[in-house]
Amino acid sequence: MEFVFYSASIIALFAALRVVTNTNPVHALLYMVLTLLAIAAMFFALGAPFAGVLEVIVYAGAIVVLFVFVVMMLNLGPETVAQERQWLRPRMWIGPGLLSLALLVEIVIALASRPGELAGAETVSAKAVGIALYGPYLLAVELASMMLLAGLVVAWHLGKHDDQGSVR
Repeated sequence: MEFVFYSASIIALFAALRVVTNTNPVHALLYMVLTLLAIAAMFFALGAPFAGVLEVIVYAGAIVVLFVFVVMMLNLGPETVAQERQWLRPRMWIGPGLLSLALLVEIVIALASRPGELAGAETVSAKAVGIALYGPYLLAVELASMMLLAGLVVAWHLGKHDDQGSVR
């Protein structure tokens, strides 16, 4: 399991670097999904399958879909369509394909072995997470939710259009 943890962390670091340095937003999103899946593999290797599943469902599933919708709404024009056709050549998918294959092998190894084998820890259940979040960490959870709400309100005000059609 140590091999799975360390190789997933290397993949996560490399893919996160590609998220930041990539100029194409769609490719950056694909590397972001790969980074989130690698982090989920690290959770599985550490014996926290519930956190790993939440990572995949919430982040790699829901939030990245929202980012894809934003990129689709940008509508960058016909010159970007021609550029995308150049990027769809098979040689452009070798790097992400190899990283995804390595991550798939690691996740299969992690799922085939016993959870918690790496650190000798016990598996964390959903009930234990709920008791911790709404017990001693209730104030931190509520503060985080208020900060997210404030960020949502600010984003709405920044993107709000005037009656004349201009952004404030």
